[in-house]
Amino acid sequence: MLTRRGFLAALPLSAAAVAAQAGPPKRIGFVDDDLDNYHARVYLEAIRGPLKERGFVVAGATALQHDKSRAWAVKNDLEYFDDPAALDKAVDVYAILAPSTPATHEGLCAKILPFGKTTFVDKTFAPDVATAARIFALADQHKAALQTSSALRYTAAQKVAKVEDVRHVVTWGPGRSYDEYAVHPVEMAVSLLGPEAVALMRRGTDPESQLLIDFSGGRTAVVNVYNQRKTPYAASITTAKESRYVEVDTKPLFVDAAAAMLDFFAAGRALIDRRESMAVMRILEAARNPAALERAVKL
Repeated sequence: MLTRRGFLAALPLSAAAVAAQAGPPKRIGFVDDDLDNYHARVYLEAIRGPLKERGFVVAGATALQHDKSRAWAVKNDLEYFDDPAALDKAVDVYAILAPSTPATHEGLCAKILPFGKTTFVDKTFAPDVATAARIFALADQHKAALQTSSALRYTAAQKVAKVEDVRHVVTWGPGRSYDEYAVHPVEMAVSLLGPEAVALMRRGTDPESQLLIDFSGGRTAVVNVYNQRKTPYAASITTAKESRYVEVDTKPLFVDAAAAMLDFFAAGRALIDRRESMAVMRILEAARNPAALERAVKL
């Protein structure tokens, strides 16, 4: 089995290295439930603006809600396609968004992954672990490179220490609701500790939840989700030498996340260990288990 250290060592050294391997510019297709959402707007703005020199273009889009999405595309000078097969002729890679409706991701992936092209899927990847596994299996069946991530994977917190050195992590995250926003501080914790989460206990529910997570080797995480609160995204990271608190600068957050998505498109292979994406899903699912409010449950 490929170890985490080996997996990370195999990754490109920088975004510039990935771009250098990319070859000709790639055309991105946006796929959504309803294109009129925050992620579609900020990713489009990032690719057309601060990331323009990367050479990528959003060449077209399709969605489930045609009328609203077509109007959004026209407003944003983006060609809209009613038929995914028609869109496929105009693009090289895909970004499946629908950030607020992850239950639509499996159906959207069923339309797109058979084309066999590199595909990014926005957070939250799937409504449950079984669906997430089916989406990855469908990608494998059609030999489509697949990656998913929260934007909170790409912050200053991940630069504080090597994953192998981290012993304990505390993360904080706000949001409108637990179901939609818990993925962010959970992804921060997993990106800092790796995929080997083994047990979880939950304290509290909306609007204040705390997840106590055990990882392999005695490592631990505490994930705080505070809805409808003025709470910064942040992490406290403990190694054998020190504990450091890092507050996330949200201003460049989506530009950095879009840049990471372009790195993935340029590489044509996943730059995030799939086991970490599935660990995020296991944690989110276990936290919904009523038993987790009474005792630790295995992941």
